[in-house]
Amino acid sequence: MGIVKISEQMHDNLRVASEALSRSINSQAEHWLRIGMLAELHPELHYSELCQLMLRASRDGDNLSLGQAMEAQR
Repeated sequence: MGIVKISEQMHDNLRVASEALSRSINSQAEHWLRIGMLAELHPELHYSELCQLMLRASRDGDNLSLGQAMEAQR
C-alpha cells in the first residue's frame, strides 16, 4: 500500500462522491482509479460496460489487476 498525493479539489470531489455513494473516501478513489484504468485500456466500452467487467471479475474472485485487464483486451 502506498500514499498518493492529490489536489485539494480532487479530495473535495472524493469526499462529496463518497458521501453520496456511501463509500469511504479510499474506496471511492479506488473505484475512480479502476474505472480510469479500464477506460484507457478499453476506450470502446461505456461506463456501464466497465462496471459489468468489474462485477464479473469480482464474482469470479479476481481483483482485476492491470495484467488481467490487458489480457481481457486481447
